[in-house]
Amino acid sequence: MLDYLVNPDIEDYCHQHTTKESDLLLSLIDETNQNMGYPVKLSGRQVGRLLKLIVSISQTKTILEIGMFTGYSALSMAEALPEEGKIICCETNPRAIEFAKQFFEQSPHGHKIDIRFGKALDTISSLVEMTFDLVFIDADKKNYTHYLHSTLPLVRSGGLIIVDNALWQGNVLTPNDERDQAVAELNRYVAESETLENVLLSIRDGVNIIRKC
Repeated sequence: MLDYLVNPDIEDYCHQHTTKESDLLLSLIDETNQNMGYPVKLSGRQVGRLLKLIVSISQTKTILEIGMFTGYSALSMAEALPEEGKIICCETNPRAIEFAKQFFEQSPHGHKIDIRFGKALDTISSLVEMTFDLVFIDADKKNYTHYLHSTLPLVRSGGLIIVDNALWQGNVLTPNDERDQAVAELNRYVAESETLENVLLSIRDGVNIIRKC
């Protein structure tokens, strides 16, 4: 279960005062909670609406998502893409993929989503000829630095990389295991880089918004 990094009442207030998801996304949330393990993996309203807003105002057309789970964040971003826009989603869980597909098929934006089954690093290595406007990283934490470094060459100048769980329940303050250290190392690298600019936000479990200069 996700530990709150700020007062839970403030978290709830922000949730209640953020634009509500579509009925389809609300149904996806309910069914994920009822039928899937680890439903806390869902990005949640604040992150989902933030992603949609960023995609919209940045006029993003091509997205790479690392870690799709049941498709909440993918559908959130797809809502803001133009009709010809495309999201390539990396996912290793076959059950999550089948679950997500049911909702993508019900959405007028589902055709924009291209699911790639397999290890994300393998998928990324097959995309070297592509350029993305935005990358969203929300997968296994121990590979966070690998995901960052492998996707940076694929992001256009001025493009964005958005990293979810960037505070990792506060464990970045005193990293212990491999996951803690990987997330903390990503944040350190980004903050010290001369070719990236970012803002690390304490939304939910932390969101690091990075721009490639």
